[in-house]
Amino acid sequence: MKKCILASIAAMSLLLAVPAYASAESTAESAATDAVSSASVNDFYTDYAISGDELMDAINSFNGFYAVATANEDGTPQLAYFVYSMLKEGDTYYLMLGLEENQTRSNLERTGTATAMYAVRPTDDAQPQYAVSGARMDLELVTDEKLAAELNESGYDTAMFCAVKAVSSLG
Repeated sequence: MKKCILASIAAMSLLLAVPAYASAESTAESAATDAVSSASVNDFYTDYAISGDELMDAINSFNGFYAVATANEDGTPQLAYFVYSMLKEGDTYYLMLGLEENQTRSNLERTGTATAMYAVRPTDDAQPQYAVSGARMDLELVTDEKLAAELNESGYDTAMFCAVKAVSSLG
């Protein structure tokens, strides 16, 4: 079971890392089609996608796989595995990221964007399971200090907030 979970994490990590890296390639290099970049053309998990309040409740259960991808200054992907939470203000969902000074925080402050992944942890121990239920979220950093203060009800010093701009399935 551990091997299946680790394989799921690795696969989800690749799903997040490839787009950030691929966008940094030169035009000539990106013109060539390869198995990795063309693998994400089809979406096989739309039936398992979750969004809205269902996604918020799943994320806040703290029972799944969490990751955030950003791009380094040289265009290479930066993938971080850490638990975040989600809240809703009006019609907008936000992720709260508790980030100390690190590469992910630096990238997010520099670019203002990231991609997050949440995958529901499979619970059937009788069969090997893969994480297919969940969501990928395109994020935009909240730079309005007043809004960030309102969202930070817990008062965490290291809290950063990102508006969820788009939600899609895991692959």
